[in-house]
Amino acid sequence: MSEPVLYSLIAGLFVGLAAGYVGSLMILKRMALVGDVLSHVALPGIALGLLFGFNPFLGAFVFLFAAVVATWFLERSTRLPLDAVIGVLFVFALAVGILIMPTADLLDALFGDISSVALFDTVIAVAISLCILVVGRRIYRQVILSLISEDLAIAKKVKVGQVDFLYLLLVALVVATGIKVVGMLLVGAVVILPAVSAKNVSRSLAGYAFMSALLGMITAAGGIALAAVLPYLDPSLGSVPPGPLVVVAGTAVFLGTVAVKVRSASFRSRRDASADATEAEPRRPTA
Repeated sequence: MSEPVLYSLIAGLFVGLAAGYVGSLMILKRMALVGDVLSHVALPGIALGLLFGFNPFLGAFVFLFAAVVATWFLERSTRLPLDAVIGVLFVFALAVGILIMPTADLLDALFGDISSVALFDTVIAVAISLCILVVGRRIYRQVILSLISEDLAIAKKVKVGQVDFLYLLLVALVVATGIKVVGMLLVGAVVILPAVSAKNVSRSLAGYAFMSALLGMITAAGGIALAAVLPYLDPSLGSVPPGPLVVVAGTAVFLGTVAVKVRSASFRSRRDASADATEAEPRRPTA
């Protein structure tokens, strides 16, 4: 295995793990498309990084962090819905990004290029993913409690504003790291697909979070590995971008969990019908 493939696989594993974990919260908060929208906010930062020769990831994170601060402030000061605030920032950032993005680098920004990661990029991706997991685990139950009832969370001495800010910061970090794996256009899928797949087969909150993180890791690694193997199986394909294959792998996993859920529901329905029929049978009188 070549070094670039090994680095991309390691980075993809950890980014998928973190994205799946944070994605489980986003699905519960009904913010499935927020990650996709936020990814476009990173476009001006990526463009500035490419224009001035510094790491585009740093530029993306700076713009995402600014968007998180603006979103948090506007939501709490205006009481506008979160998706409305993010929508305003999205269209503005997208317009600015398109105006200043070098055309030659636009495809890499849109679809990602994890096959070109170096050791430094891998270390950064792993470190950020681990930070996301540690902080996410600390605030997970507090986010769920504030989701159920903000008043109850305040009564339990949860600092709702601080927790919401940390949650949005984790989403921004996941989006920033995910852009390198699948690109700006597809990063929402890395967050959404593992979480909705896990929701189909999980029976508890803890199991749901764990399964979402695990499926995120599996789908990211599967797509990257498939991109590395396909050119050997069919040389005419040339270099295959890993980003779309990660999404295809995630979609395949989702369809598999749907099949499992439908089959389980059908089995339970037949079992309950059989039990009802047994209870309804008249009992024979004893001698």
